[in-house]
Amino acid sequence: MTDRTPHADRPRPSRRFFSRTSWPEARFLADVLRTETVGGGLLLLGAMIALTWANSPWESSYAALGAWVPWSGGAALHLDLDLAAWAADGLLAIFFFVVGLELKREFVAGELRDPRRAALPVVAAVGGMAVPALIYLAVNLGGDGLRGWAIPTATDIAFALAVLAVIGSHLPQGLRAFLLTLAVVDDLLAITVIAIFYTDDFSPLPLLASLLPIAVFGLLVQRRKTWWWALIPLAATAWTLMHASGVHATVAGVLLGFTVPVLRGKAGDSHGLAEHLEHRWRPISAGLAVPVFAFFAAGVSLRGADLGAIVTDPIVIGVAAGLVIGKVVGIFGSTYLLARFTRAQLDEDITWTDLLGVALLAGIGFTVSLLIGELAFGPGTTADDNVKAAVLAGSVISALLATVVLVRRNAAYRRIAQAEQVDADRDGVPDVYQRGEG
Repeated sequence: MTDRTPHADRPRPSRRFFSRTSWPEARFLADVLRTETVGGGLLLLGAMIALTWANSPWESSYAALGAWVPWSGGAALHLDLDLAAWAADGLLAIFFFVVGLELKREFVAGELRDPRRAALPVVAAVGGMAVPALIYLAVNLGGDGLRGWAIPTATDIAFALAVLAVIGSHLPQGLRAFLLTLAVVDDLLAITVIAIFYTDDFSPLPLLASLLPIAVFGLLVQRRKTWWWALIPLAATAWTLMHASGVHATVAGVLLGFTVPVLRGKAGDSHGLAEHLEHRWRPISAGLAVPVFAFFAAGVSLRGADLGAIVTDPIVIGVAAGLVIGKVVGIFGSTYLLARFTRAQLDEDITWTDLLGVALLAGIGFTVSLLIGELAFGPGTTADDNVKAAVLAGSVISALLATVVLVRRNAAYRRIAQAEQVDADRDGVPDVYQRGEG
């Protein structure tokens, strides 16, 4: 972009988006991408097993497994949940705890600590949620599906990062950081939407009571006390009370993550407690919680279904169009407008085609989209089954389109990296990140 300032005598520095971050930030991002690659593969495996089982002659056993109630005596605490509900409310709380740690880290030590750097992913995330919601509402206006307006607004952070890690090994690190930050902000907004718009039978007393174990949990971690025998019961108590209040229990996971300190407590500490807990719990989240949820949530049966009715269902059209079209228009459009009407610029190593590929990746709305679908229409309903089909279709289309765009860009960046490595070897100058600088 060219400088169009009308006052040449008063130049103002331009802000470059997606610029290279520090070496610790790059190392942390690499660790995240490696974990999410495995987690995304397991998530996809769980969804494929569920789809195959639900459309096999043994589909009744799949439904019976999800409907099994392991603890019928928990009715007093609203814990007489079936396995599918335990996966959505219980295991996903671990996922959202890790999300809370990521959010805290981004605000304290990551991209979001600098308001100028945070402006773009925040604006892009808002645009990437608003446009899909508007598309869904336009398609379902006057119909019975309006309650599902938030379904296409979510981006699956594990799935999107996994796809990027597989196909984009040579893409600029700043672009990867943008997707991670965008997805984290997207999750924060999605959690807010769930807490405000999808809370039924609200009970304020259990909600207020849940704040006490959260506060004690926060007091312990602030003092760097990592006693598992104290922290895990406190977290379970907070989750139970949050669930009893009617607010979705995964919100407790986010609040617990927010209490964990990010910065190092002592000069000798190699990393902060938030990073330590994230390394402990991310494998459980990516390797167990999310794949198991996908297994129970993605098993929509199409045997004997009227595919014509499903394809023409306004809910299906709204969800699929919101993910495939709305995410791209919202993210790419808001980014372009911000760069057009401010003095912001893309980093010189990144093109608008790269951004288009990342915007397409953001259309992979799986975990949170399926969760919102269940909250909006109720698990097991026809509308919820149609939502599952639409989320799966929209996510697959978005992933394929993003792959087409980013694989070509990755090949171009690979050639550039190889040429730079040849020059570096000839000149005897090591890469800046190999020296731990930057």
